[in-house]
Amino acid sequence: MTASIANLPGVATIARAEIKSLATYVPPRLLTNADLEKLVDTSDEWILQRTGIRERHIVDPGVATSDLAKEAAVEAIRRAGLTPADIDLIIVGTVTPDMLFPSTACLVQHKIAAHRAWGFDLSAACSAFTYSLTVGSQMIAAHAAKYVLVIGADVMSSIIDYTDRSTCVLFGDGAGAVVVSPSTDNCGLIDFAHEVDGGRGPALCMPAGGSLRPASHETVDQRLHYVKQDGGTVFKFAVKKTEEICARVMERNHVTPADIDLFVSHQANRRIIMSAAERLGLSPEKVVINIENYGNTTAGTIPLALADAVADGRLKKGNLVLLASVGAGFTVGSVLLRWSI
Repeated sequence: MTASIANLPGVATIARAEIKSLATYVPPRLLTNADLEKLVDTSDEWILQRTGIRERHIVDPGVATSDLAKEAAVEAIRRAGLTPADIDLIIVGTVTPDMLFPSTACLVQHKIAAHRAWGFDLSAACSAFTYSLTVGSQMIAAHAAKYVLVIGADVMSSIIDYTDRSTCVLFGDGAGAVVVSPSTDNCGLIDFAHEVDGGRGPALCMPAGGSLRPASHETVDQRLHYVKQDGGTVFKFAVKKTEEICARVMERNHVTPADIDLFVSHQANRRIIMSAAERLGLSPEKVVINIENYGNTTAGTIPLALADAVADGRLKKGNLVLLASVGAGFTVGSVLLRWSI
């Protein structure tokens, strides 16, 4: 799907949405490359060279996605100068819900006492934040909500096989939340584009646990309730599609690489991010990379990267920001926005 807010029918009545606040949360416990050396046949040098990851945050037993989401959500609402009662809609982008149902959004709504809000989960794996941000912005644009709480949160450690070195070195746990509201100036979301390529789904999936292969002794014994990945296929697709989807959004809005102040891509692999940025003609100083501290937190990576960019003074109000993501599905997304905080 592709859409430009400026080109939608009835544009005179369309409200531009902006990010009013941003907050993130990661669990305090660290899993370092040195720790992983004790679990599987790997090394700090091997992991760092191939992925750019040094450490990742991991939840303690009994801590769920809704717990991480709650922490980020409460702080995002506070920073927006609001209360939970002001929230109209909660969208939780996640691939690790607390349970199949009720949705994590329902659990978060209860935990933060957002008694007026309705909500739902959005499953797009590593593209969940860009997808959720787009959906939330369109609810604002349609005047269906005033304050939308968009959360990207995952406890990837709950579905990672720590005997599989090809995947266990990659992922961490984390959450980020933004409050989306009508724009008060010329800042906010400008455009977005999304795609799916369902034919490539088997290259990155969790084979069991759904209606096709319900949990059984057989699926557990075969370790089918963990992430399975064809790394080469995912890498090539991610580089190609990150470039394509971002180029489409830039061209449609007459934006050049020089116009972009910051490129914030899903943090899956340093080489993927830098390869895509190079193809787009974006200089390295415009690229945000923080994967070394968090690993791949799936739906949490983009808000975590945005928060670090703000903390480092690299992201300021009025900056033109290009978001990008590729995830299981395969899902693809890009959002162009002018930073509003």
